[in-house]
Amino acid sequence: MSASTPPPPRTPVDLPITPKVYERGNKRLDGVLDFVAFTARPMPLVTLLDEAPRRIVQILGCDVCSLYLVEGENKLVMRGNVGFSRTALGQIRLNVGEGITGQAVEYLRPIISTHAETHASYKHFPGLEEERFPVFLAVPILGKQGPVGAIAVQREAIPFSDPDVELLSVLGALISAGIRHAELIDSQRERSTVTRRAGGGTRKVTLPGRPLVPGKALGAITAPRRPTQRLSAHHLNERTTTIEQDVRLLKVAFDVAEKAILALNERAKGISVGKEGAFLSTYVEILGDMRFRELALEITESGVGIPAALGRVAREATRTAATITRDPFLEERARDVEDLCDALSMLAASDKRAELPSKAVLVGDGLSVFDLLISARAQPCGIALSERATSPRTRILLELLGVPAIVDVQGLFRWSSDGDIALIDADHGLMVINPSKSEIATIRHARNQGGTGPQSGAAPQSGPGAGPGDR
Repeated sequence: MSASTPPPPRTPVDLPITPKVYERGNKRLDGVLDFVAFTARPMPLVTLLDEAPRRIVQILGCDVCSLYLVEGENKLVMRGNVGFSRTALGQIRLNVGEGITGQAVEYLRPIISTHAETHASYKHFPGLEEERFPVFLAVPILGKQGPVGAIAVQREAIPFSDPDVELLSVLGALISAGIRHAELIDSQRERSTVTRRAGGGTRKVTLPGRPLVPGKALGAITAPRRPTQRLSAHHLNERTTTIEQDVRLLKVAFDVAEKAILALNERAKGISVGKEGAFLSTYVEILGDMRFRELALEITESGVGIPAALGRVAREATRTAATITRDPFLEERARDVEDLCDALSMLAASDKRAELPSKAVLVGDGLSVFDLLISARAQPCGIALSERATSPRTRILLELLGVPAIVDVQGLFRWSSDGDIALIDADHGLMVINPSKSEIATIRHARNQGGTGPQSGAAPQSGPGAGPGDR
């Protein structure tokens, strides 16, 4: 045979003549193909956060799967999980480079360990009990401009193989597309060209926060109202109430507030908040102080109006605490007096324009007893508080209010305004402004299934400050 003559084609007898079709029955392959089809569909972010870990657990045969999202400059927050308590969502947080998962994101490479607790970068979270699953694998989820999250899977005993690492890395790439489409807004992405139109009408955005009271809620955004404490001479002349009526309304407001505070105090005992709820007793004492009542009524009888009278009482308490005694306890008590005076003013007000819309999502920088006495009467369906809500009382007040609530919401007031529709997902710690039709349908479907309490997005049937004429 010459050098120019091509060799004859080879026909190995051990190769099948017809192509092989992989029918269903291979559990791992079936799971991967189903995962590909699942991630190809548009879906709400929370569906991805819940469903992707569940499917990965089945595909890899692991005990735990945690899905982290990159938020802010360098923070990893657990937003999806199978294997740990639901209370871990939104609470487990790592810096990029911290822990095995954070290190995988920093290096942009998978990290594997058969005894995670002995790894130099291991970070322990009290109460999570992840030491039960020491076999650990973390892979970064890569986006167009860097990491967008991470997946961490854990087993009790069987080490992960190289094919496991390769497969999980590919599954992470599929999840990446879903995360990008969710339009998660945080401090890092706020510097982009994304803008909103003032007065509502913003496109859909998702703001991350920290869940405190679990559940889901859907409603229009509104901010708590506060009373106007100064009335001009013109407005005084246009008042629709007489001095005698003001005095009577203020007396009724005192009675309603005292009854509501006593009920809140009893409720706090019922949910076992212990010493953390002791501040409610201060409000009971203030309302039981006859000098406080007499002074407020006396100033009201001078004809200045209820808001101005209560404002003068609050300023007097603040001035005494700040300039005469400088006692920390009295300074805090003065703030409580001011809060209570605002509540009394609103309880006595006859101006319907000051009332909140019912079943709304309340947004603000904090929560106080004022809101339990006043805002709760409108039966809000959810609460979202900004990063300024740092008071140690916040958690207790939110638990007493008893509706789905998230705090530490970055960019809350930049992206929301009165009238915008908001979905509060206090299971994952997310606030979706102008949610999609599918997200709204998911909430309504859960409600129609007979769910009750915060998980269905329903507000309590009555607020703690409810009184005559409140319904």
